[in-house]
Amino acid sequence: MEIKDMTVPKELTVQEIILHLTEGITLPENTVDQLITGAPDQFVTGIAVAFMPTQQVIEQAIQDGANLIIAHESPFYNHHSATDWLANDTVYTDKRTLIDQACIALFRCHDIIHRFEPDGITDGLIQELGWTTYLSERTAESDMVTFPEGMTVQEIARHLKQRLGIDYVRIAGNSEIVCRRVAVLVGFRGNGPVTIPLLQNEQVDLIIAGEGFEWETPEYVRDAARQGKSKALIMVGHAESEAPGMRLLANRLNEFFPEIKVTFVKEQPVFKVF
Repeated sequence: MEIKDMTVPKELTVQEIILHLTEGITLPENTVDQLITGAPDQFVTGIAVAFMPTQQVIEQAIQDGANLIIAHESPFYNHHSATDWLANDTVYTDKRTLIDQACIALFRCHDIIHRFEPDGITDGLIQELGWTTYLSERTAESDMVTFPEGMTVQEIARHLKQRLGIDYVRIAGNSEIVCRRVAVLVGFRGNGPVTIPLLQNEQVDLIIAGEGFEWETPEYVRDAARQGKSKALIMVGHAESEAPGMRLLANRLNEFFPEIKVTFVKEQPVFKVF
């Protein structure tokens, strides 16, 4: 007689998922990572992972039966998720009402994933681009990739668009130069104090970044190109550079918690180009 496994899957709480995410991680005192909505002791029916917890992402999570959203960025339009300044704003109140009525627990996973070894957001982008074999160096803020045969900026731009499924990137500098050493930086790490030293001291031909102040690195690269120096910059967008890391996190959670449905929810680009 065949004996069937009658084990009932364990119900997991929001707090147990958070403890898994934070295991071995030391967060700064001013961390933005927190449970923004919901209760730590509520049971998890499903997990939606996203870069940004937009209105569309929340609606999709509800449709999928997920009551825990793990998002990299804040739902309320500022880094520290403050809401006092939005108290009478209907965009905020409508969004918050949707979250509360659906009993959604929303956990911000920003500092945690950047403190994975290696940085989970950067690692996700490198894997999405298929560049793991080209990795030559990793630092806290950037990954260096080396192309032995070299690739032009235009070829790299086409590769980025195809692998990330995006319609455009922005290029500064000489788009025809052949690049062998490239620095990859995600999110808002495209600012001058981070990127310009790489161009100065690390023999970097090309910076690939999410975003940054437009009067810093882009202008430095413009002047360098005017002077005949082989330097270039590609900006792919903040979300476009960091969403692959959250997709990687969703895959890892799916493996660790097979009893819970974990879904990565991809949002459309925030900007349209005409």
